[in-house]
Amino acid sequence: MSSERVFSFKNMWFTASVGGVLAIVVIAACIGFIWIPSSQSDKTITGLWDAICTAAGVPSRFQPVLLPTLPTGRPSNVIVTATMMHPADSQSIGRGATLAMQCTMCHGIRGMSEAASPNLAGQADAAIYKQLRDFKSGNRESVIMQPLASALSDPDMRDLAAYYAYLPRDHNVARSAQVEQAPLIVLNGAPMRNIGACASCHGDHANKAAVPNLDGEPESYIRAQLQHFAASTRRNDINEQMRNVARQMTPDEIDAAAHYYASRGE
Repeated sequence: MSSERVFSFKNMWFTASVGGVLAIVVIAACIGFIWIPSSQSDKTITGLWDAICTAAGVPSRFQPVLLPTLPTGRPSNVIVTATMMHPADSQSIGRGATLAMQCTMCHGIRGMSEAASPNLAGQADAAIYKQLRDFKSGNRESVIMQPLASALSDPDMRDLAAYYAYLPRDHNVARSAQVEQAPLIVLNGAPMRNIGACASCHGDHANKAAVPNLDGEPESYIRAQLQHFAASTRRNDINEQMRNVARQMTPDEIDAAAHYYASRGE
């Protein structure tokens, strides 16, 4: 009687049997988890992991969410610095006032819109200048603004920015009372979702170059821009700071932030 152990890799028949079973398992897994799901005409399989999750019956809400592919290239050709804008003189403001005559239909005669367009009066000059530059280069898309900005020279854009920054902001707000009513997303953000407080950049004491003042802007405009950032249809934030924030915000948080900042101009 042979003394060779049956369950030993030294046994040729045991080794061949184990190898055959493993080969059948691998082939069956490839067919069941990859080939068959990928061949289904009614499903869109975007990768190997997606095919495995689909075959295993993992609910779609637990499957990884694929963000839209972003275009390559720089999101803005504006280098934002604290000294990007020169001190405006009366001549620059006067030239800006003349150029602004073609902007009154959307932005109002004194820079305060009645058409749900941005209010530009009292806005940071660097913020206006950057957006005009981005419209001109196509880094920010708009069927209305791109043709208008394309006709402006760099001095024109600086003069327009100086003029609108010079205009008084037409609202009277009891800020101390409004701060207490600010939603948490504005005051504290949501650190667990990597969302910083809106007020850290757009607050009363935040003084960052080219960051717009949101107080009194139309609620529908603020909401739309947050939605565009979330969907990456607006992408002229150089380091994706707004896209990264907006993607993590819930619809209720977007509505709350838009309503709050709009109410500060009432």
